[in-house]
Amino acid sequence: MTDETLRLTARITGVVQGVGFRYWTARKADELMLKGTVRNDHDGSVLLVAEGEPSEVSQLTSWLHSTRAPGRVDNVDFEVSEATGEFDDFRIVG
Repeated sequence: MTDETLRLTARITGVVQGVGFRYWTARKADELMLKGTVRNDHDGSVLLVAEGEPSEVSQLTSWLHSTRAPGRVDNVDFEVSEATGEFDDFRIVG
């Protein structure tokens, strides 16, 4: 991990549960060599934490906002911060 590694924390709302959203998000994160987690939240949203190089974090953010993401994404609330390095891989949790 480099000093430039970033952490994306996002809450995705819309029709994002029961449509393969976590699976395809994990596949995209793996493709981009990101580490972190994605999980469903009780309110129907999906929570995502991903760490990696800035260009890959940016690509994931763009993908989340695109029509290529499964279901129907209404909104992506996200923040970018310094990575913590706590993840060994990318996993679907919960």
